[in-house]
Amino acid sequence: MPIYHSLGKIPHKRHTVFKNGKDRIFYEQLFGTIGFDGMSSLLYHIHRPTQVKSIGKPRDLTPRIAVAKNMRSLRLHGFNVKPEKDHLAARKPILVNGDVAIVLAAPQARRVDYFYKNTDCDEVIFIHKGSGTLRTLLGSIDFKYGDYLVIPRGMIHTMEFKDTDNRLFIVESRRPVYTPKRYRNWFGQLLEHSPYCERDIRRPKKLETIDRKGSFTIKVKKQDLLHELVYATHPFDVVGWDGYNYPYAFSIHDFEPITGRVHLPPPIHQTFETDAMVICSFVPRLYDYHPQAIPAPYNHSNIDADEVLYYVDGEFMSRNDIGPGHISLHPAGIPHGPHPGAMERSIGQKATNELAVMVDTFRPLMVTEEALKIDDGKYWKSWLE
Repeated sequence: MPIYHSLGKIPHKRHTVFKNGKDRIFYEQLFGTIGFDGMSSLLYHIHRPTQVKSIGKPRDLTPRIAVAKNMRSLRLHGFNVKPEKDHLAARKPILVNGDVAIVLAAPQARRVDYFYKNTDCDEVIFIHKGSGTLRTLLGSIDFKYGDYLVIPRGMIHTMEFKDTDNRLFIVESRRPVYTPKRYRNWFGQLLEHSPYCERDIRRPKKLETIDRKGSFTIKVKKQDLLHELVYATHPFDVVGWDGYNYPYAFSIHDFEPITGRVHLPPPIHQTFETDAMVICSFVPRLYDYHPQAIPAPYNHSNIDADEVLYYVDGEFMSRNDIGPGHISLHPAGIPHGPHPGAMERSIGQKATNELAVMVDTFRPLMVTEEALKIDDGKYWKSWLE
């Protein structure tokens, strides 16, 4: 997010001596992306952030592919994913390509005894069930139902839940996740026609500064391997930082829908983007108000993108027999549209209360073995009359 933010104590000038009031100098760290060309923040540590005591044997996280070249529409029952106590073990990749992994998770443990860092991907975590706190070395963010948590690659963090019944829809992106370019001016400010603004973005607060030596486990994901590194000091020893590269939260309930006289295409729901995919939010809204409008989406051909829709809550006017936690995949190459009867039912309707998250990827998605475990096997035939 191109919004400057600062927490804690920082020196007047960058890359200058910064003491803690005695003889000790704080250790500066640049936390940036895309080399030195992307967004970055400057962090000031009590201890050197480089002190590794041991490295364990890595664990392979490579998703097991069941269908590499898919041409079948799928409906997956996301709530059938088995809960796991451990937060990382709970993550089940269901749809993947070289740019994106779509992951479901039902973690049960309120907290874990390690920290996590994904060095390959930015993560967008949608909170379907549960609440708690995202703790990071740049501060904490409280989260609840309907929140997107956007976590930049390389961010050391942990999640603490208030309860054991949690459901997460996670998008891991190998490309940086940004707000859509058309919502911003050349300074980076969100424009008046944007469906949300900077006031809706919840930035880190409650900076933890923990001055502690010992053994602290950080599980690091790199190239689909999970490495276990033990550091000699607590990773949350930052006394202050400033910059543009940090985690943030945005609630789907703060997305203001764009409507028109006739049906508008899915880009009006766009919330985040990379150069390889988009994430959209479908929220309660008024329907099209032309006297002869058909609110249901028209049939359209998926030629350039695979479309994934994660159904969160409410009534889904374009689909039959869809419930919370269901996931539909409409692969590129074939048209799709409303189920039989959905178009007719929508005529004359004034509003919808649907809530859903959509991910469109510009390269085909592969279907994992985990996905086939929760596939109903018959969705592709559901348009037959």
